[in-house]
Amino acid sequence: MSRQRKEACPVSPSRKLRVATVSLAGCFGCHMSLLDIDEHVFALLDKVELDRSPLTDLKTCGPCDIGLVEGGVCNSENVHVLREFRAQCKTLVAMGACAINGGLPAQRNHLDVGQCLSAVFQSRPGMDTAEVPDDPELPLPLDKVHPIHEVVRVDYFLPGCPPSGEAIWQFISDLLAGRTPRVSYPLLHFD
Repeated sequence: MSRQRKEACPVSPSRKLRVATVSLAGCFGCHMSLLDIDEHVFALLDKVELDRSPLTDLKTCGPCDIGLVEGGVCNSENVHVLREFRAQCKTLVAMGACAINGGLPAQRNHLDVGQCLSAVFQSRPGMDTAEVPDDPELPLPLDKVHPIHEVVRVDYFLPGCPPSGEAIWQFISDLLAGRTPRVSYPLLHFD
C-alpha cells in the first residue's frame, strides 16, 4: 500500500488538516466513493478542512496536508494540474485504478492517438469534411495514458475501481491518526 515508509500526518487537536482532491482522466467514481463514507463525513469534517474538491468547487489548491488524486494522466492539462497539485500537498495519495495504473482510460495505449482522432472526427458518416480540432484552448493529448507516479512522486496507493467508501474511510482515518494506512480484505478486494 505504501510506496515508501513515511510518517503519516497526525491530527493536532489545535489544527484541522487541510485535504484536497483532484480528478484527472477517469470516471469520477473514486470521488463518488468518497461520498459513500456516509455518516463518517461528519467525523471527517471535524478533523479536516477541505481545500480543492468538487465539494468546495475550488479550482486551485493551496498548501495541503493530504492530497487525493483520482484518474490517470492523458493530456497536457492533466500533467500541469498534477504537478501543481503535488507541489501543494505534503502527502499525495493515488486513489483508484486509473491513478495507480491508468485504468480504463489506458485501454487506448495500444492505439495511435492520431489515428483515433482521425477515426472519430473524419471517418464517420456525415463528418467527411470535419477536421480534427486544433484549437489552442484544447489540451494536447499524450501518446499514452500514464499512472500518476510516472509524473510525480506518490506517497501512498489506494487500489480499487473504485475503492469502497469503507476502504477510503479506513485509509483516511489511518492517515489522520498518524498511522501508516492498512486496508485489507474484505475492505480491499477485487472480485
